Amino acid sequence: MPKAVAENPNTQPTGVSDETVSGLSQANQELLEALGEVFQQFDLQTGVMDGFPQVTVGPADTLEVCRLAKTDARIGMEQLLCLAAVDYKDHFQLVYILHSLEPERMLAVKTDLPYDDPRVPSVASVWRAADWYEREAHDLFGVVFDGHPDLSPLLLYDGFEGYPGRKDFPFNDYQEF
Repeated sequence: MPKAVAENPNTQPTGVSDETVSGLSQANQELLEALGEVFQQFDLQTGVMDGFPQVTVGPADTLEVCRLAKTDARIGMEQLLCLAAVDYKDHFQLVYILHSLEPERMLAVKTDLPYDDPRVPSVASVWRAADWYEREAHDLFGVVFDGHPDLSPLLLYDGFEGYPGRKDFPFNDYQEF
C-alpha cells in the first residue's frame, strides 16, 4: 500500500513530500491536484510512483474511478497502456497504467484484491484494450473481472488447472500430459 494518504482531497496528500511533488512535471503536479477534486467522493490514497501520480482505490470503486479518469476533462486519460497483476502472497494488486496525450502525462490506478476471492469490475467498457489484459490476469492469476464479455483462456488451453502466475503455483510438480 502506498504511504501517502489524502486527508483533504484539495490539499497535497499526506506523506508525499514537497520535494517529491516538486520533482513532478508541471502537468503531473496539476494532475495530482485535479485527482483530489475529481475523486473526492471515493476513499482513496494518493501518491507518486516513478515520477507520476498514483491513486489506490477499493475494488468496488475501480470501474467508476477509471471511467472518470477517462471522461473528466481535468484528467483525460484516453489510453490504458498496461494492466498488471502482482501477487504479494496474501493479496493481489492490480495496477492500471493510464496515459493522456494532451497534455502528456500518466497515472497509475491501483487496487488490492483478497487472495481467496480476487474479483473486480471489468474496465473493458471504458478501454477496449482492457479486454486482453483482463483475460491474461484471469488466466495467470485467477482474477475474476465481473462484467467482462469473454473471460475464455487467452494464454492457456481450456481445462488447464491452476494459475501459473501465482507464487504458490507448483512449477516443479506440474506435468502437462
